[in-house]
Amino acid sequence: MATLHSYGATEEVTGSCHLLEVGGKKILIDCGMFQGQEEEMNEKPFGFDAKEIDYLLVTHAHLDHVGRIPKLVKEGFEGKIYATSATMDLAEIILLDSAKIMTEDFQTKYKKALRKGRETKLSKPLYEPLDVDKTFKMIEWINPEYDKYYDLCEGISFIYRNAGHILGSAFIELSYMEGGDSHTLVFSGDIGNSNELVLPDLQKCSKAEALYVETTYGDREHQSIDLTIKEFKEVITKTLDAHGNVLIPSFAVERTQELLCLLREMYESGELPKCKIFLDSPMATKATALYRNYADELTQECQDNVKENGAVFNFDSLIYTETPEASKGINDIKSRAIIIAGSGMCNGGRITHHFKHRIWDKRNAVIFVGFQAVGTLGRDIVEGAKWINVYGEDIIVKASIHTINGFSAHADQDGILKWISHIKDLKKVFLVHGEKEAQKTFKKVLKAKLDLDAHIVAYGEKIEI
Repeated sequence: MATLHSYGATEEVTGSCHLLEVGGKKILIDCGMFQGQEEEMNEKPFGFDAKEIDYLLVTHAHLDHVGRIPKLVKEGFEGKIYATSATMDLAEIILLDSAKIMTEDFQTKYKKALRKGRETKLSKPLYEPLDVDKTFKMIEWINPEYDKYYDLCEGISFIYRNAGHILGSAFIELSYMEGGDSHTLVFSGDIGNSNELVLPDLQKCSKAEALYVETTYGDREHQSIDLTIKEFKEVITKTLDAHGNVLIPSFAVERTQELLCLLREMYESGELPKCKIFLDSPMATKATALYRNYADELTQECQDNVKENGAVFNFDSLIYTETPEASKGINDIKSRAIIIAGSGMCNGGRITHHFKHRIWDKRNAVIFVGFQAVGTLGRDIVEGAKWINVYGEDIIVKASIHTINGFSAHADQDGILKWISHIKDLKKVFLVHGEKEAQKTFKKVLKAKLDLDAHIVAYGEKIEI
């Protein structure tokens, strides 16, 4: 009997980590970091022995799906890691950035604790850049291609399908033999929102007996992509015409590249008022370079632009600011700047510095283009915070705040339902990667529209498949 324990992304969005035990093997699906109000969970034990894990299958490179892999290696994991080539390359960028941020935060806190005589009570970083280095140099990474079957070991095989979420993302169809019969279990990872701005649409899943599916937006519908783009352009032009600045907290992977494509389109069509656009994120800059390297995985329009002149992510108004000095120099620009910076949920990174310098000015606008987890600064602002605390300073929020969720890289309720509706022979559905209220709503809708019962997975719960 195959069994599953989930040690993250249960009744919440982040911390993806699911342990499948079948055929005497222990297979981990993702090993992500908790974000928002659950961050303290990252320092707690996994709930299993890392040394006993035989394989790790990674769906995609977002931090909440790969962020604890170096911790897994530190605790003794010596198995094989399977991830698409693009996912592996993106994961290295993201994990090195994560390690750098944690190390710098620790050093700052250590200095303060030292002055108070409390340095021994301070928790060390989850991992450091050297640990990330070891993760990629000492562990064997295998890069499956989309739509090809692979034997994991005797009696267990899998296939990666394009999830249309971010570059290299996949949902995994895992098959195993039991009692002479073949069974298929599908892990959705995060499935994409079909807008084809940068990536092709999510592939269909044709058959599965059991499904672990994300429900990040299981309780709502996204605005149409046409209305989303219209609203985005209106905020940009109105703010710039009024000599204000636009701040966009953006995830380094996928969302940033979508925004660059749209801004380039506005620039070339003459819709974009005269301005300077700053991509103020070293990680996003590196990720964007990777998107160019994997141009054959992008939409045809993006492929054509990249192959012809590389212009899909480059145009005259766009400035990449990689150094801290260049980032600080943006403060000298008083008006007509668009600043795209991380982190996407505003729980650190350069965007917080830009909030300090600009969110108090009513001429400016903040555009949120991605999910904001509970407990993050971004969520506080979206929910109407009048004041925010940045680097120990209370700052009033006077900039206009705009949430444009049609850009989401996640499928909405209707998108998830449509994807599930194509799956034949589906008997069991398990809901993960969503806040509990969203999951409750989706469970009801799934029953009403597809006559499928679903189970909301609890942390550490043992489930027999």
